[in-house]
Amino acid sequence: MSVPGQPFPTSSTDCINVFWHEGMLRHDTGRGVFDSGIDPGFLEVLEKHPENSERVRNIVSILRRGPISPHVSWHSGRPANIPELLSFHSQAYINTLVEADKNGGKEICGGTFLNPGSFDAALLAAGTTLSAMKHILDGHGKLAYALVRPPGHHAQPTQADGYCFFNNAGLAVQLALDSGCRKVTVIDIDVHYGNGTAEGFYWSDKVLTMSLHMNHGSWGPSHPQNGTVDELGEGEGFGYNLNIPLPNGTGDKGYEYAMRELVVPAVQKFEPDVIVLVIGQDSSAFDPNGRQCLTMDGYREIGRIVRSLADRHCGGRLLIVQEGGYHVTYSAYCVHATLEGVLNLPLPLLSDPIAYYPEDEAFVVKVIESIKQYQRNTVPILKED
Repeated sequence: MSVPGQPFPTSSTDCINVFWHEGMLRHDTGRGVFDSGIDPGFLEVLEKHPENSERVRNIVSILRRGPISPHVSWHSGRPANIPELLSFHSQAYINTLVEADKNGGKEICGGTFLNPGSFDAALLAAGTTLSAMKHILDGHGKLAYALVRPPGHHAQPTQADGYCFFNNAGLAVQLALDSGCRKVTVIDIDVHYGNGTAEGFYWSDKVLTMSLHMNHGSWGPSHPQNGTVDELGEGEGFGYNLNIPLPNGTGDKGYEYAMRELVVPAVQKFEPDVIVLVIGQDSSAFDPNGRQCLTMDGYREIGRIVRSLADRHCGGRLLIVQEGGYHVTYSAYCVHATLEGVLNLPLPLLSDPIAYYPEDEAFVVKVIESIKQYQRNTVPILKED
């Protein structure tokens, strides 16, 4: 049913196919000091783990009841099966998760809790993302959004990391390649480095992985990658992993500059068959897990830019995969804005409830220019003729 004043979608490119399953809400990450699960014994109120079901419930509700709802087509997700998981993850790693689940769960790595219900939710996140990609590959629609949790982009082929068990986006990329796509581009705007996806395709020239993240470096054994500009891939994959570590405090103008100066030229050179946009609203100005300053306007513009790249190079084929974003209210608003941009809507449908945030992009521009120069001197596909 349409909302007064909003036209009903007239073609598949005028709506976003959202893939979702309520079973993912049963992943209970617990309470404690931030994401530690620790009760120190002297706090009256223990907060929920940042990656909790409430953040995603608000995203679902804003898409169902917000002004973007006439542009959304809903589809039910499904669990992945083990053979599908093996396209990205090792059998030994999957076995460790299966065993942990049978034994009632445990903390797999720092802040990453496999509790009763978590393994099934992770299977649903992986399978739902695969279904969203298959929807595109089968020609049923060009725009799909896998609204999933637990997130996945930190999960590497052989280990969990950063709240992630299975690499949902990585599985979808591999499905595209196995289904006949020659090349796939991943654009990751979560505030943290998409290290798991990068690791999965680090030796491949068929996948261009690009990650715009705050410059946080490694955070321990589960996350050995630094996300620095010199982590470019290896072997045939050299030059196909492009990291864009941005200074803390980078906002709308800085992100737009990075997209136009670094992401757009790389995609134009690579010419993918499909684009995977990995989104996390923890790069917003008000997120507890990030130190960047994107607002709804910034997310909206990123959505527009990526949509234009998909239209120009992929026949409009674009999969969006949900990752982080931990402010229970603002994350939902920022998802709404991102999808508005992807839909190329002429005017914003929602006003920003808490921005404006002042931004001085001068230093960020200098950093981006230095990254651009480094890539042009080092990355074969970006070297000037």
